[in-house]
Amino acid sequence: MSEGDFSEFRSTFLGEAEELLTSANHELLAIETALRTGDGHARSVRELFRAIHTMKGLSAMVGIEPIVVVAHRLESVLRDANNGHVTLTSGSVDTMLEAVRAIALRVQALTKGAEITMPPSALLEALEALEANAVPRARAAAPMLHLDPLLESKLGAAEREQLADGLRKGQRAVQIEFVPSPARAEQGINITSVRQRLAETAEIVKVIPRAVAVSGDSPGRLAFVIVALTAASDDRLAELCATSAGSIVTLSIPAPAVEIEPLFVDDEESEDVAPRERSVVRVEIARIDEAMNRMSVLIVTRYRLQRAVRALAEKGVSVRELEQILAEHGRELRDLRAAILSVRMVPMRDVLDRIPLLVRGLARTTGKQVRLELEVGDTEVDKAVADRIFPAIVHLVRNAVDHAIELPAERAARGKPEKGLVRIVCVERSSTQLELTVQDDGGGVDAAVVAKRSGRELPDTDAGLLELLCLPGMSTRTETTTTSGRGMGMDIVRSVVVDQLGGELTLTTTPAIGSTFTLRVPLTVSIVDAFTFESGNERYAVPVSLVEEVLEIDPSQVVYAPGATRVAMMDWRGHALPLVVLCQLLGRPVAEVARKVFVARRNGEAIAFAVERLLGQQEVVVRPLEDELVRVAGITGSTDLGDGRPTLVVDLYALGGRLASKRAA
Repeated sequence: MSEGDFSEFRSTFLGEAEELLTSANHELLAIETALRTGDGHARSVRELFRAIHTMKGLSAMVGIEPIVVVAHRLESVLRDANNGHVTLTSGSVDTMLEAVRAIALRVQALTKGAEITMPPSALLEALEALEANAVPRARAAAPMLHLDPLLESKLGAAEREQLADGLRKGQRAVQIEFVPSPARAEQGINITSVRQRLAETAEIVKVIPRAVAVSGDSPGRLAFVIVALTAASDDRLAELCATSAGSIVTLSIPAPAVEIEPLFVDDEESEDVAPRERSVVRVEIARIDEAMNRMSVLIVTRYRLQRAVRALAEKGVSVRELEQILAEHGRELRDLRAAILSVRMVPMRDVLDRIPLLVRGLARTTGKQVRLELEVGDTEVDKAVADRIFPAIVHLVRNAVDHAIELPAERAARGKPEKGLVRIVCVERSSTQLELTVQDDGGGVDAAVVAKRSGRELPDTDAGLLELLCLPGMSTRTETTTTSGRGMGMDIVRSVVVDQLGGELTLTTTPAIGSTFTLRVPLTVSIVDAFTFESGNERYAVPVSLVEEVLEIDPSQVVYAPGATRVAMMDWRGHALPLVVLCQLLGRPVAEVARKVFVARRNGEAIAFAVERLLGQQEVVVRPLEDELVRVAGITGSTDLGDGRPTLVVDLYALGGRLASKRAA
């Protein structure tokens, strides 16, 4: 493959490789779980083989020999495991995880344009040792099924074991015949759609193509025999497979039989002959960003058009038709924005797919037993937000396992289960905000230790404790280990969540019970709905997601707390709410009496920001301030409202932090 051809294929290869590596890690963890619980793992071995086999083929196509070498050795081990010549153990799973990690590191090197080195000889020797120990193990002969001889020969040893395991668990083994036809094709019914529907209620073991004869002199037609495990009725299966109940045969296992040919020898013949429907198109993120940039230009142009229409109206020109066109154009732009943003959205399940492997490694390193629960549902987030928030999640999970979860003996002494719990939950709190919690049932955060290590006073609230934890260089460990002790974790988390994404970070902790970190971040950070307002003769914008409520304020109702600082307070639903004039906090002179208030929360505590005038609510395109010389805490970026004047976008959460720092000083 020439350099030019490879550059065109590179993005496709990297996308395929990422999916295959994710699948490989998932199947390896499934195998490890099955070994621990005593369940069958034949299906996971088969799926893992397919992923590694495909990875090997793609790498050979682009000439990445180091990946081919590792994949080939790993493929051989999996083939022997499938054929019953190798008994997998937790140790062999460790070796295979290292092999997959070696492949991942070389894929990363390709992404960065770095040198792709040969894999470590120790890893290759370990894989070779697994393969060298491949000897037939004592086991019962694979069972034969009531199939015709042609179909019988297509079932491999692992698939027979999968069927036997399903029958032992009370499932029913069935044989379903599906015959494609032009009439069915017109209705969108083909072997691919049948498999997708059937997979909802059955475990598909094998799809075997075969030729069937027709009457007369017509040539034979292609049919598919589906072998599956299910608890559904024949009528339900017939409905899903667009066939009759009479074409469904229940299989039984009368007696053991002789050794069967290995699964992977004839694997190519078992693939569906019909072309597979592709429902996914991979697009480089740069192309989506370009579409977003053009969308941003359209939004700014619309603001300019609105200003021009208003200017005409002020001159007495009839603009009724133009206003109708503008309203229609606004709706179309919102729809276009939603469509482009939906393309940028990625499922949180995919974002967190590496967390189980991380928890496994941390548990082994620390000698702890940890159970991970992920509750993410169908939540999605902008790719840019996902890339920024993932390191924060990694730090929180690492801290939970290393700092919070106790050793098994200590947990048992406290009356807890020996296996600790780390739970991650993602929910969409609104159409613009994602809430993510990382919870553990460990020992909680020791406020006294944190205060001593930081040299500060003992905090009396969880919010104050979080402030100490997020101090640069803060760590409760006296020595550095491979997992912690460097004092960078929580500082990085706050930087990502608060400074970069303009979100909120809170902590709830109880000694001996556990801790919960809550992250609230916007679903997207490029085009957002914002309130525009004036304060100190300047115009600003604030994302709607950061504002809890907008209120009118009567200056006569403002009171001042006793003391030298004379903190302004206002009544808010029966509570005294701290009130700060926004322009004063930004160092601008007060132009007129504030009439509007934005209520925002920081660490769960509400703060009121007073402004002179609310201009309205609209979509804005946020441009981050990249130059360090002009970056200011509390300002996340700038936007253009159509008149060519830059308008600063404020972060009320960060401004609340500045206010707290001033008061503490």
